Amino acid sequence: MLVRIITAMISLAVLAALAVLAWPQALGLEHTLGVAQLVAFRPALAVAAVVVAVLLLFGMLVARRTRAFLGFLAVVLLLFAGGNVAILASRGWTPGAGHAGTTAPAQADAVTVLSWNTLGGQADAQTIADLALRLGADVVTLPETTEATATAVAALLSAGGTPFWSHTVSHGDFPGQSTSILVSSALGEYAVNDSFGDTGNLPSIVASPVNGTGPTLAAVHPVAPVPDDLNDWASDLDWVARLCATPNTIVAGDFNATLDHLTDLADCHDAALSENTAAIGTWPTWLPALIGTPIDHVLATSGWHVVSTEVIQSENEAGSDHRPITATLERQ
Repeated sequence: MLVRIITAMISLAVLAALAVLAWPQALGLEHTLGVAQLVAFRPALAVAAVVVAVLLLFGMLVARRTRAFLGFLAVVLLLFAGGNVAILASRGWTPGAGHAGTTAPAQADAVTVLSWNTLGGQADAQTIADLALRLGADVVTLPETTEATATAVAALLSAGGTPFWSHTVSHGDFPGQSTSILVSSALGEYAVNDSFGDTGNLPSIVASPVNGTGPTLAAVHPVAPVPDDLNDWASDLDWVARLCATPNTIVAGDFNATLDHLTDLADCHDAALSENTAAIGTWPTWLPALIGTPIDHVLATSGWHVVSTEVIQSENEAGSDHRPITATLERQ
């Protein structure tokens, strides 16, 4: 009897834990310690669940007295893995889908955004500029990129025939404490807009058109959800949501958050989700893109239509631990 009670309690605990991890948003737990970190790695959770389920199935062959218990756990784990795969598939898990440049924008004033966390400038200015020129980027957001690197990128882009405005904000001397944004002169002159405030630990930057015509542009970098910074991380995501309540806004950067965490985007929509690429991992580069976590995003308010997106996998050896992402947007 005691064994049955213990196995029943374990079964219920496992079932509850997996239910929470499968969809923490249902209970508002997506920002909770432990859940926030684990749900970011849905592909790895699915693989781990399958591996454990297989081990339990083998265990059934030798542990006859607990065969029903082990079988139940194996089935629950397989259902959990299948649920995660279904969620990822609904967000877009096809590396070949939505590549930037495959669909010509219908409007001449479409905006192409490139975002890349350069890991404190480990991806050098020439590499960044070459990629921006190849994509025809109009806006380049660069978390963890110093003013010196951003200025060098702008100079290379200007030499390539496209002058850019360059702005940087820093929260310290360490390269990872800087965020930069570059805006093509084709969009007009842009200046830093301090009225929106900033994220807490790591800097974000908002730029607005000087003449008032054009979208508000933001390069954002919420802090990572490590235990000591969990509250600051949630506060940073709230700041992004407030920014997304501003009409005619484009926000890009390293959010340190997946769509599971970005449950309140106000008027913004995720470009990758619109183009079926939102489950492709952007971090870390040493993991395959189908296993990594998609924490870099391009968001836009409802006045913008997504033409194409891409998680760029050709720069895995460029030095950063993030993959660059790009999205082309046009006005609706």
